[in-house]
Order: sequence, then C-alpha cells, then structure tokens
Amino acid sequence: MLRYYIANRAGFPWIERAIAAGIDYLQIREKEMSARELLALTRAVLALPNPHGTRVLVNGRADLALAAGAHGVHLPGESIAPCVLRAIVPPGFLLAVSTHSAEEVRRAENEGADFVVFSPVFEPISKAAYGPPQGLDRLREAARPVGIPVLALGGITEENALACVAAGAAGVAGISMFQR
Repeated sequence: MLRYYIANRAGFPWIERAIAAGIDYLQIREKEMSARELLALTRAVLALPNPHGTRVLVNGRADLALAAGAHGVHLPGESIAPCVLRAIVPPGFLLAVSTHSAEEVRRAENEGADFVVFSPVFEPISKAAYGPPQGLDRLREAARPVGIPVLALGGITEENALACVAAGAAGVAGISMFQR
C-alpha cells in the first residue's frame, strides 16, 4: 500500500519522522509561502536523510520543484495538463493530479499523470471538503478502470485504509493520519 503524506512547514518534525519511516511520497503543500520560502523549505526537506527513497513533490509549482531538485509536482485538478509539462521536465519527474470524480481520474490518466489523488472518500479530518464524502463505491468506480495508481484522500485513518485498498486504491494520502 502506497503512503502519501501531505505536509507543511508546521509539520517539519513529522516530515523528518515520515521520511525516516519510509513514507513513499511526501507532498510539500504551502500555498501561502513566497516562492523563495517554498524553495528553501523544499531544499531543506530534500537535504534530510532519506534512507528509504521517499519521493518529494511540491504542490502546484513545477518551476520550484525543478529548481529544488524535487522528484515531482502535485497538480491541482484544473491545472495545466500533465502532458504539457511532460515535454519540459526531465525523465522520471513525477506528475500527480488531484481528482474528485471518476471522469477526472480518467482525464488525468489520458493526459499523462503518473498517479492521482482521489478525494474526499470520507469526511476530511483536517481540511475543508471538496463536496460531500464520496465513499468507497465512488472510489472503486474511479480506481478500477484506470492503469495508474489512485490514492484515496479525505478522512483516511488506520482503521479504514485497508477498505480503500480493497476498493481499488493503490494506497492512501493524508495529513493527520501521518501525524499521530
């Protein structure tokens, strides 16, 4: 099961712990930071010991992800199409996309995303919702017909993570579940 931690500077001690524990992906999500601050934070995270090869993505800023040497970018759903970025990023640079419907998951796959984050599956614990919780049936509908990994987000806990995987998710994403 893939694990995707969405973090910010306030969670820097958790970032260190998550990387040391071998989290698969870490998204640096700082919408309010200046470009200079975000670049400095990303470089600080990339400088941490990373014994398990955690891949670091920057939320919404491919330019800063590239400048810092991050492993990829996490794109909002209505962002530039991944295929447009694919033409200018180095091989292996990850392109993840936020999605909120089966249609958006299929579009992200068709546009060249490496993986998607589908939300909200359950009532979110630490973030404002993007509409009502969609539940496991909608997760299954979104995940089963595509060939890229779909990660479940929104109200994910240790208790319901395996149900998400059983519904077709390749793993789970979250904030608070990784800060316990």
